[in-house]
Amino acid sequence: MITDEGEYRIARFRDRLARGDVAELGVRVEMRGTSVLLTGTLPSAGRRDEILRIAATELGGIPLHSDLLIACADPPDRPEELS
Repeated sequence: MITDEGEYRIARFRDRLARGDVAELGVRVEMRGTSVLLTGTLPSAGRRDEILRIAATELGGIPLHSDLLIACADPPDRPEELS
């Protein structure tokens, strides 16, 4: 089970994601038994790496699982075919 200190660190991590230069509201942070699960869709691999770096700093010592996806914003490579 995650301790009170762990819950405080998770709350601080959520707050850090929502504020400042990160301002990332697309990431869910969930407690799962003795670990933390990050889920959501991010605009780039660089943003995902930044979130994971911050998570490692803020949540060091708490097992962390990530299911963060990267949104594909590339234009289509061919026209859409309607039938």
